[in-house]
Amino acid sequence: MEAQTQINNNVGNFENEGEKFIQTVPAVGEQTATESPLFKKIDTAIKNKVALIDSSYWRYAARSVLATLFLTLGTSIAFGTAIQAEKFMPGAGKFTFAFMFSWSLVMIIFMNAELGTSNMLFMTVGVYRKKINISKAIKILMTCVLFNLIGGIIFGYLVSLTGPFQNLPADNYMFTGVAAKLSKSTVQIIVEGIFANIVVNTAFFINLRMKDDAGKVMAIIFVIFIFAFLGYEHVIANFPAFSLAFFASKGAIAGMTTASVLHNLLFAFVGNYIGGALVIGMTYAWLNQTHSSYVD
Repeated sequence: MEAQTQINNNVGNFENEGEKFIQTVPAVGEQTATESPLFKKIDTAIKNKVALIDSSYWRYAARSVLATLFLTLGTSIAFGTAIQAEKFMPGAGKFTFAFMFSWSLVMIIFMNAELGTSNMLFMTVGVYRKKINISKAIKILMTCVLFNLIGGIIFGYLVSLTGPFQNLPADNYMFTGVAAKLSKSTVQIIVEGIFANIVVNTAFFINLRMKDDAGKVMAIIFVIFIFAFLGYEHVIANFPAFSLAFFASKGAIAGMTTASVLHNLLFAFVGNYIGGALVIGMTYAWLNQTHSSYVD
């Protein structure tokens, strides 16, 4: 009798365990997407941007102005060192410019400033992932770009009043470099804009994925060096570059007209959007919308 009772209990336990097993194994075809650690951080960043602009528009605007403060400082030291390097070794200016300019993004990231070209990615991905509606995404992106422009003009002017940018010769690295930018064709500007923002947003992705601050700094510098050395077009970086060159030259740069400046900025914006929002942002958003464990 006791043996029979024990057998019945064992059978009952086995049936209960079987029910638990059946409940925990998903049915054929039922899968849940693997969550990407990278896109969890991107979603959080989007949420923070929305919360800030909703609670205080002018604080968001101030962070956007700060981005071009740091860009102006980076651009200034890049042009300043390049001008000096060219005096001692013609051709060396390109290397010093690219290396020193790279510190701009380090400052922007570590100082939590708002950069328009990275927001091209964040806002587009946010709409795609349904973390933000289109109207709010456009508001954040356009506010950021507008105040990046305002900051670029203001700080470009103020830096032009400082010692290193007084009485520069007409053939210096900065003036000739800006003149070359303004002479580019539409297609060249768009293509270079695409690659520029692929590089910039790759640096942002690296920053989100790495944990060590020293490693982040080194990675950002060498990634940004790519587009700075190759002279690709970055619409936000051109805000302080054009402003500084214009004010330092007192408007005497060859080919610098309202039409040429707007032509460059408009098509650099188009190229930057394609490179940052579509090539990097949307491609990786699609890649990580998967049931596979292969996520970023």
